[in-house]
Amino acid sequence: MLAQARAKLDELIEDNGALVLTDIFGATPANIASRLADPGRVRVLAGVNLPMLVRAICYRAEKLDQLAAKALAGGSQGVLQVGSTAVQNQVANHPDKYAAEGYHHHQ
Repeated sequence: MLAQARAKLDELIEDNGALVLTDIFGATPANIASRLADPGRVRVLAGVNLPMLVRAICYRAEKLDQLAAKALAGGSQGVLQVGSTAVQNQVANHPDKYAAEGYHHHQ
């Protein structure tokens, strides 16, 4: 399997290198990809999600290290709790308005 992955990577790699995105760290795809990692040529990120993938596509012309950093940041920043959240996680846009209306933020 490693030989097949290496052959496919050699076929697809571009001048500025290759960013390999895998699903779960420690799973077979990530383990194989980690053996292909080569500083300056091939970077591997595990735990891919849609925001990470979108960033990788949007910034694919960047240098490899910048591309990897942007993709990783997109993946991390793209995971949010939606809906009702704990009060300490909420950001009040106008705290004075809420205080005037009798609302209290308990943090």
